[in-house]
Amino acid sequence: MRLSSTGKCSMGKVITLLKLLPKAHQILLCVLVLVTLIIVILPSGNSHDSKDANSQLSGSIDLSNDDVSAKSNKSTAKLEHLKTPLSIRTPTPAANHQENIADTNSPSKPEPESSIDELHSQQAPKTHVKHFKVKSGDTLAALFNRAGLSSRDVYEITQLPRAKKNLLKIMPGEEIIIVKDDSGNFLQLSYHITPISTLVIDKNDKGYAEHISNKEVESRNKFANATINNNFWNAGVNADLTPNQIMQLATIFGWDIDFALDIRKGDNFSIIFEEEYADGKFLRNGNILAAEFSNQGDRYTAVRYTDGNYYSEDGRSMRKAFLRSPVDFKYVSSSFNPKRLHPVTGQVRAHRGVDYVAAVGTPIKAAGKGRVIKSAYNRFNGNYVFIKHNDTYTTKYLHLNKRKVRQGETVKQGQIIGTLGSTGRVTGAHLHYEFIVNGTHRNPRTVKLPKSLPIAKSQKSKFLALSKQIMAKLQQNKQIS
Repeated sequence: MRLSSTGKCSMGKVITLLKLLPKAHQILLCVLVLVTLIIVILPSGNSHDSKDANSQLSGSIDLSNDDVSAKSNKSTAKLEHLKTPLSIRTPTPAANHQENIADTNSPSKPEPESSIDELHSQQAPKTHVKHFKVKSGDTLAALFNRAGLSSRDVYEITQLPRAKKNLLKIMPGEEIIIVKDDSGNFLQLSYHITPISTLVIDKNDKGYAEHISNKEVESRNKFANATINNNFWNAGVNADLTPNQIMQLATIFGWDIDFALDIRKGDNFSIIFEEEYADGKFLRNGNILAAEFSNQGDRYTAVRYTDGNYYSEDGRSMRKAFLRSPVDFKYVSSSFNPKRLHPVTGQVRAHRGVDYVAAVGTPIKAAGKGRVIKSAYNRFNGNYVFIKHNDTYTTKYLHLNKRKVRQGETVKQGQIIGTLGSTGRVTGAHLHYEFIVNGTHRNPRTVKLPKSLPIAKSQKSKFLALSKQIMAKLQQNKQIS
């Protein structure tokens, strides 16, 4: 396109006039002209682009349903891409009502379940679980501070009765589990009180709440037996019994067998006992349910009944009126002897009891139920205790290190009345034990003790049925082992 001569003339005049202006004015005028051109040109370009986009949208929407083709599908997809992303809108009650009616009348309309599930998963609160082990020297406050609990949480938790009782006694090595939300707010605390009991503290809108969660305990029966080659204790260990089970077995038969003096090589025992499990994991040993002990050719049996007591297989109580020995001793240093030479004076003086040797401080038990008629000290007996059981029987305990009962006090069989020592006129630590029947001293190791009472008549048939069943199981296990 060429300019006319008139146009050239006009352009020349403009340039001539521009040159006559000062240089600063020339620059300013050029800038103004440039800005004017930008303002004029840009709206035209945007308008053109807008028209193109609108024409594309119109083309997609105006397509008829009969003219479905690949091009139509492509345009529709483009239209969907250009739309604003789906946002969650809360409909009005009226809209909800209309939508419910529409859903009822049009069962073919699909419900966007996957989108709702995704929404719920996104909105579900996240929790964070952390385990905090109690360190040596830790206090509850120090542990809570390490766990990042607020002072308010600490105060509210320590005011709860079960928390105050259990958490204030935490020991090194134990563990507290803390659960928090994404914002670091406290949600839950749990602490294992025992292998089956857990203290749980929750925080919710109503405040702080606590409860004890208990695992279900499963009881299983187990059989064990052994023959004694050197001593009872080693035989028990070889049978995989725990020290507590060995002592429990000795206690059950303690009224009939003196486990320090009566045990012989070849004696044997068999037991059925409980094992407790939770979630399939072993927790602990339970009670001995049935036992048989052969000692020097004599057979003794014991069956545990629902009342927690042990009876022989025919229903006679294992608990006699008196214990055969009132102390767990190592050996007898001096037996009952009416013509013994006294070890201190060297004179013939009757030894009217039995001297049991054990470590200083070993507990001394009351041989039977009764009333303390003496609890005192003198230079011959040292610390001593006398117990009158009834008009027939009296027992005496001499040379105690400490006395645990007072005169006039009533004691139960097996109650600790003092500890073994070496007070009074003695050559070494031991318990001197006397057993008196109708005013006459008798040998505590050989005296015939009163027979035990049978189980109540009302319970005898049930007991005998239980005894027959479990003793048959014990014999069966003996044959298999």
